[in-house]
Amino acid sequence: MSDVTPPAGEHAHHPFLQHHFEDLTQQHEASTLGMWMFLSTEILFFGGLFLAYAVYRVSYEAAWAEGAHHQNLLLGTINTAVLISSSLTMALAVYFSQLGRRIATFVTLGLTFIFGSVFLIIKGIEYHAHYVEGLLPGAYFTYHSPLAAKVELFMVFYFSMTGLHALHMVIGAGLLLYFMWRAWRGDFGPEYYSPVEIMGLYWHFIDIVWIFLFAMLYLIGRHH
Repeated sequence: MSDVTPPAGEHAHHPFLQHHFEDLTQQHEASTLGMWMFLSTEILFFGGLFLAYAVYRVSYEAAWAEGAHHQNLLLGTINTAVLISSSLTMALAVYFSQLGRRIATFVTLGLTFIFGSVFLIIKGIEYHAHYVEGLLPGAYFTYHSPLAAKVELFMVFYFSMTGLHALHMVIGAGLLLYFMWRAWRGDFGPEYYSPVEIMGLYWHFIDIVWIFLFAMLYLIGRHH
């Protein structure tokens, strides 16, 4: 057995470095790769829905245009602006976490959470309006039109796609609260900011999906 004492700190490691990684850089790269792999599965998932939507839109163009006219373009536009703003604050949160600015990271994460909450509230208002109009698919669908059955199919796509998107928003909002708590504790800094960066990737993906949903459900076919 060697009687040479290793220099102090030689075996010390960052408190958030997991034991199966050699250093924080390797951990960061692995975490980022894992998130991109997860997002690729999400792209396939939403891509399947978008493809099915496109097929039926080509088949029932008039009904799809009629369904699009029942979407509140003003509220949809406001929600788009809200999510774009949330992407900005999320990007700032990543930037401030890299600099180790604890309060700024907390505040920008909080603003992102507020924007996400505003989006969900507005979406809830839209859902309630569709319910009142009799556009909720199933037993509560009371919309009258020669194309009613096909408009109901459009609304099935509408509620399915926007509902899944809203679910991702709710999950993201919960994660933001968790990261706000960690930011307040001062967990993030120049050496360790990967959780906030990965959260940013997830949030930006949600925003991008909404851009497609807004175009497909609110804008396409309105010229009819």
